[in-house]
Amino acid sequence: MAQTTAETKQNETVRKNSLTFEDQVIKKIAGIAANDIKGILGMSGGFMSGLTERFRASGDITKGIDAEVGEKQVAIDISVIVEYGKSVPSIFNETIAAVKKAVNDMTGLDVVEVNMHVEDVMTRSEFEEKHRQAEKENENSRQLD
Repeated sequence: MAQTTAETKQNETVRKNSLTFEDQVIKKIAGIAANDIKGILGMSGGFMSGLTERFRASGDITKGIDAEVGEKQVAIDISVIVEYGKSVPSIFNETIAAVKKAVNDMTGLDVVEVNMHVEDVMTRSEFEEKHRQAEKENENSRQLD
């Protein structure tokens, strides 16, 4: 039995197009945007992560970032290591602006909340030294495997 034009139109309006994003995608966008902020030395994976996890050069850009993604909105939590002597409120405001812009420009999602947790403060030289040590430890552990 053939459908009438009215029935066909009704069936077409029932279908909806959709665009969705994995949480990991939003976390990656936020991580890249936050890593570009002067004064953020690196992301931190939380208190349970070891130093080698924090400073690994080949580390996951999403480490230390959590995102709750809805259909139209997203909330983001970021844990960071901040450079000693820098204005943390300024870094926070720059991070909010950069993350909101990057996520909205790339996904169209409205970032309703950005929370930043400062997990550590280090001088740049201290951070770089710990980073080098962590790389050596990772290299040594790979050689043992």
